[in-house]
Amino acid sequence: MFAIVLVGIVGVLAMHLDRHSSSPSSPSSPAVEPDTNPAVLASQAGLTGPAVDEIPSSATEQVLFHIHSHLQIYVNGVPKLVPYGIGVVAPYQLTRSQHGPLVTGAKAFYWLHTHDETGVIHVESPVRRGFTLGNFFDLWGQPLTPDQVGPAHGTVTAFLNGQRFTGYPRSIPLYPHAVIQLDVGTPTVPPQPYTFAPNLS
Repeated sequence: MFAIVLVGIVGVLAMHLDRHSSSPSSPSSPAVEPDTNPAVLASQAGLTGPAVDEIPSSATEQVLFHIHSHLQIYVNGVPKLVPYGIGVVAPYQLTRSQHGPLVTGAKAFYWLHTHDETGVIHVESPVRRGFTLGNFFDLWGQPLTPDQVGPAHGTVTAFLNGQRFTGYPRSIPLYPHAVIQLDVGTPTVPPQPYTFAPNLS
């Protein structure tokens, strides 16, 4: 009788161990992580998916129209970072790169978004159409006027590809390798160049 009970216990234990060993390990949970880097001008907006400025979000990135622009911001001469995750719907997957946090996946992406803190704006759209810096700031959830950039107040001096932009800042166009610089307050930093990575069209 004892032998029968012992065999039964061993059998149950073996079945339990087999089920445990064959179960796939749980993936790490996606992050809902605002960019709290103190050098960031303002963290991302926490978008939930509805269209902004008639720009929708999608579960996958749309690359029929795929270009990149760059945005650099100075506040009273001090450089401020553009956060990762603008135009990205959480939860998203974060990894580390040579430039810091990098968004590699998410619940959804808007056609304008950022993956990291380099200031590169990714324009990834299923249709060819014009986009502006104002669209990007709306997705960021931050104001952009002649006297305000996000939470920073002061006279705004804008540059586009090294030349003074005298129009309304929101109207600055996003096009391939556009280099945009916004200076808030004084001193005004001379326009700085930016070199795009070879894989960024």
